Amino acid sequence: MKFKLIAAVITLVLTTSGCSQNMAEPLEAEALKDKSLTQLTLNQLGDTLDIKYRLISNYPDGCPTSGVDGRCFSAQIDLTSAIDIESKDWAIYFSQMRPVKSVSGEEFTITRVKGDLHKIEPTDSFKGLKKGFTKTIDFRGELWQLSETDAMPNYYLVSGELTPVVIKSTQVTKDAETGMELRPYNAAFTDADTQYRRSDTDKVQWATPEVLFLANQGVATQPESAVNTIIPTPLSVEVTSTDRPVSFAQGIKFNLNSIDAGSITAALDRLARIGVVHNEKGIEVSFEKLAGEQISGSYRLNIEEDSIEISAGDDAGFSYAIASLTSLIDTKYLSVNTMSIVDEPRYGFRGMHIDVSRNFHSKQLILDLLDQMAAYKLNKLHLHMADDEGWRLEIDGLPELTDVGSKRCHDLTESSCLLPQLGSGPSAESSVNGYYSKADYIEILKYASARQIQVIPSMDMPGHSRAAIKSMDARYNKYMALGNEHAAKEYLLADFDDKTVYSSVQYYDDNTLNVCMESTFHFVSKVIDEIAKLHAEAGQPLSIYHIGADETAGAWLESPICKAFLADNNRGIESGDELGAYFIERVSNILSSRGIKPAGWSDGMSHTRHENMPAQSQSNVWDVISHGGYKRAHEQVNLGWDAILGMPEMLYFDFPYEADPKEHGYYWASRNTNERKLYGFMPDNLPANAEQWTDIQGQAFEADDTVQLDENGVRVSGPIKKGMGFTGIQGQLWSETLRSDAVVEYMTFPRLLILAEKAWHRADWEVPYRYEGAVYNQDSGFFTQEMRARQLKQWSLIANTLGHKELSKLDRAGIEYRIPTVGARIDEGKLFTNLIYPGLAIEYRIDGGQWQIYSSPVTVEGAVEVRAVAADGNRRGRPLLVR
Repeated sequence: MKFKLIAAVITLVLTTSGCSQNMAEPLEAEALKDKSLTQLTLNQLGDTLDIKYRLISNYPDGCPTSGVDGRCFSAQIDLTSAIDIESKDWAIYFSQMRPVKSVSGEEFTITRVKGDLHKIEPTDSFKGLKKGFTKTIDFRGELWQLSETDAMPNYYLVSGELTPVVIKSTQVTKDAETGMELRPYNAAFTDADTQYRRSDTDKVQWATPEVLFLANQGVATQPESAVNTIIPTPLSVEVTSTDRPVSFAQGIKFNLNSIDAGSITAALDRLARIGVVHNEKGIEVSFEKLAGEQISGSYRLNIEEDSIEISAGDDAGFSYAIASLTSLIDTKYLSVNTMSIVDEPRYGFRGMHIDVSRNFHSKQLILDLLDQMAAYKLNKLHLHMADDEGWRLEIDGLPELTDVGSKRCHDLTESSCLLPQLGSGPSAESSVNGYYSKADYIEILKYASARQIQVIPSMDMPGHSRAAIKSMDARYNKYMALGNEHAAKEYLLADFDDKTVYSSVQYYDDNTLNVCMESTFHFVSKVIDEIAKLHAEAGQPLSIYHIGADETAGAWLESPICKAFLADNNRGIESGDELGAYFIERVSNILSSRGIKPAGWSDGMSHTRHENMPAQSQSNVWDVISHGGYKRAHEQVNLGWDAILGMPEMLYFDFPYEADPKEHGYYWASRNTNERKLYGFMPDNLPANAEQWTDIQGQAFEADDTVQLDENGVRVSGPIKKGMGFTGIQGQLWSETLRSDAVVEYMTFPRLLILAEKAWHRADWEVPYRYEGAVYNQDSGFFTQEMRARQLKQWSLIANTLGHKELSKLDRAGIEYRIPTVGARIDEGKLFTNLIYPGLAIEYRIDGGQWQIYSSPVTVEGAVEVRAVAADGNRRGRPLLVR
């Protein structure tokens, strides 16, 4: 033992004096044979332990191949040590999206700690790790894994009271050319049949270059078609001349008349970004305020050879007219044709949702997002700031929400932070932690107001509330220790004697507010009032607040407080099944009493009793069309609520663009939501989309929109009532797998531009809604061949506008949009390529050689890779191998 102590000291001296690690290793290896580890040895292990994660199959022996029940996947974790380890006094914590069901072998166990946090521990049978040798942990998990991004990063080592250490081999890296995250610890998928199929009936094709090449057919490269095209498409455009373009090379001169310059400053800044600045010698632009009632955001834009006139009824209209002018201007030539535009929006609510709670994202990202939303005429930012994994807004009087709830770290007591989740690692200093101060939030609000965008705050409740619950638990413990029981219980959200066993979709058993406690409603009211104060200070009154109200997992049933509440029955609640609705109804009325419209996700809102809800309520519909989601959407429209469409299979931007395991994102409703699919969405006729889409497994489905009755003759579903319809549309971005701002931009852009197109413009190829009801499938024929041809023609215009004009403007704004993967095939020895939107350069290389520009079909031989280039030439897309 004395020798070991001397060896450890010598190792410490050698290491700190700059001597090589190799010199220290033999002595350190001797120290590692002890029963416990030192901080030094734990650090060394974290630096050198090589971990590899590998999905083996979604069809292991002994698991069903169809359906959901009993399904499992098999995977492996390799541990390769650079040093000998005999100690059993350590554990590896890591995030595993699907819970581990079983482990093979006798040397290790894997247990789930909470949510997705798991722990690997050596057993009594552990025989040690030998330098240079690999030990493999075979395990099975629930359901399936279809993406390489499922393997979360930042495994970390824990031993006793030592400081936890991240295992370096499990950290993400950044690709120098694409800017995207790489996971060197995760083995690439190689087998489409066993690794990229969800079940034995799965027909989704891996988006190889050959598959993409076929999908991209029908869209020719037509740069001239982008010249007079605006995204989003105006109501009407009359081009009056193409041979005398109006040049902006000398800049632009403004005649504002009575228009407030501050209301259009942001729009003018975007114009300046592409090279058109104020100049007394520039072409004159005059503004005219239209009298009488106008649709908000509508405008008229008249471009003549020597002047431009803009007419609108409000600030939004003037800003949108400038946005259209900016869209028309080619960044290379700074000119436009003469034309006259009359425009107005399709929907009054044109929104984008971003989740900053699962993984925090910077204030600058939000400001950049707001800027681009305004550029494309979106007007609602749904800011999701509280969920299970984080609380992201400073609330006056409740510092614990951010002191504890805004960060995740390795504190198993959760007195200083939440448990690590989603690969966040053990440190509170991680970039996925953080919050907006009151000043930050006010800045966001003011920035949004200057761009005619309303911010809708969302703190999810009563489910998805673990961050709030644990923060208030910490507050309770703090004040109880001070002997102040009243303060301790004032905002308490949990009944400590509640023995209910439940599991949320994210595998939490403690994430739901106790809705039977008055302190819960005191907390909710406090949060609402403090957020309202911030809005008032920013000059954007709080008029919509999103409760969340979704995915409540069956809590409260064994809560003594709830049992007493139900026994008292002074609120007309008969059973525990009604408690979720009671919470939503009560909070909705709290909001309504303050002049604030309540909003919630459609599943929670559907549980409420309509007569108990405020007449002015908003439901955000997130139901999957192929699973009958149009039925709930129609039901909530018919209640007279503002129904906002957010259908996951095309409006969830955290889903993959293409069906490729290397693409980022979750995939529970869609594995391929690219820009073309989003453009094809028919939002005013949800069931009609069954004529052009397949479900999550690539199979055709039917949507029956006729009146359906139950056995008692009561209507359970049916068409929308005549004269009623959807209020708006919203894109959703959830951040469970999106840890960096760069990945958020990759997932959001350029899809946001097509979202804006659907929100602003009603295409003439969309199938009209049939209020009498109809049954839609791939043979029903409502979506005629003539409509399909018009859809393809108009998509070709949009696609060329993206590739030849709009993406270069995103480059100038510093937006790291996704560069599309290239469609390609080799026919008779020649390489042919295409892109989902033409206009970007394509490169190819052979046998790992130098990349070359692709300009026309070229003879190739060997292993051929293809990739696209950003509009400004500075970034590259992900390369694909043409087989």
